[in-house]
Amino acid sequence: MSSSNGSTEMSHGSGAPGRRLNGFLDKLGLGRPELRAWAMYDWANSAMVTTIITAVFPIYYAKVACADVEPAQASQRLSIATVIGMVLIAVASPLLGTIADFNGRKKRMLGAFLALGLASVAGMFFIYRGDWVLASVLFILANIGANGSFVFYDSLLPHIASDHEVDRVSTAGYALGYVGGGVLLALNLAWILKPERFGLPSGENLTEAQATLPSRLAFLSVAVWWLIFSIPLFRRVREPVPPHGLQGDDAKKLLPIRAAVHQLIETGHALRHYRQASLMLLAFLLYNDGIGTIYRLAGPYGNEIGIDQGVIIAAILLVQFVGIPCAFLFGMIARRIGAKRSIALGLLAYIGICLFGYFVSTWVHFLVLAILVGAVQGGTQALSRSLFASMIPRDKSGEFFGFFAVAEKFAGIFGPATFAVINWLSGSSRGAILSIIAFFVVGGFLMTKVDVAEGQRLARTEEAEALPV
Repeated sequence: MSSSNGSTEMSHGSGAPGRRLNGFLDKLGLGRPELRAWAMYDWANSAMVTTIITAVFPIYYAKVACADVEPAQASQRLSIATVIGMVLIAVASPLLGTIADFNGRKKRMLGAFLALGLASVAGMFFIYRGDWVLASVLFILANIGANGSFVFYDSLLPHIASDHEVDRVSTAGYALGYVGGGVLLALNLAWILKPERFGLPSGENLTEAQATLPSRLAFLSVAVWWLIFSIPLFRRVREPVPPHGLQGDDAKKLLPIRAAVHQLIETGHALRHYRQASLMLLAFLLYNDGIGTIYRLAGPYGNEIGIDQGVIIAAILLVQFVGIPCAFLFGMIARRIGAKRSIALGLLAYIGICLFGYFVSTWVHFLVLAILVGAVQGGTQALSRSLFASMIPRDKSGEFFGFFAVAEKFAGIFGPATFAVINWLSGSSRGAILSIIAFFVVGGFLMTKVDVAEGQRLARTEEAEALPV
């Protein structure tokens, strides 16, 4: 008798921590293995964003690949490479998403772009002094690989998360992205700044290969990190079934490109039918321009006002780690007041960030600015992704997220272009940073016109009608 009671007590005691852990994961939006596996891809690919796009590669590109040209010309070349990569994937995204929907190959398409990104980033290990053409080509391909994979990654979200889970799962992905990107970037900077502590060449009289080895190893580490932490998604997340029950040979017999082009044209027309999702897409295009401009031009702005390079790098890391709890917090807030209102709070905060940014003059101010950006950036973008996902039919998620990707990529074009023009006219980035407020105001106004409940109702009705009888 006592033995039975003892075993029961032990069972309850050992099970309680597991139940508490499961309950905690549920609150975060990571309660099931496929949700955790999906979110881990944010952890995986964010290393590419932080190390390659934001921190290490731009400096390496200017100081090594473009060592023989003026800094302004180096910045111009990198900007051109960025725009080329973003425009190419933005134009191709809707068609690629439609093909993936039609043939049920979202994971395969994701894997293909992942492979392109991995190969391009790993290839950066072979960039030396004056190799700006090679560096530019690899940077373009890496951007295409990463951003192309995001299209199919985002399109899997409505297939793995229910309507009441989607906000938390999306914000959890962004939070894990901050962790992954921040951890690897910190390691990269550690061995770049203190190579001797990692057994790497250091000191004077180094050869070019020895002097650049820490940075080139950082590029290689991104490829390894990105690959390893992408594996859970391919193992745990199931490939969604193609629309109308088409599978296997039935799907393969159809002409995918011709059918996809036809379907893409129909989707373009259908955007008028999904009015709420379309309005959300337009609002996102505008306010995400503001978000993207702040993130991409914070470094150059800091340089212009005299902020030390070390402080700027520290600020980038600060954004990553502040963003971790705040992204989860946004998901919890969305459960109480809804995703739309939570996004509105984020946009109001960004208006305040722009106003504060106008007056930044010291390194302390700059770090405070980084904390404010980290507090709202991930949550606002994550909830935008999940809100859009809730207003589109699941069987068309690839093609609709292709259009979403177009809006997302143009955030790297319109906002910075506006910033550059105002900067040129006013002669100062301080005036230019105030111009970004217009993107948040107009985008926020359009968001107030989005009827989320109507958009979700229409999407679920369309799904029900598309089911085979």
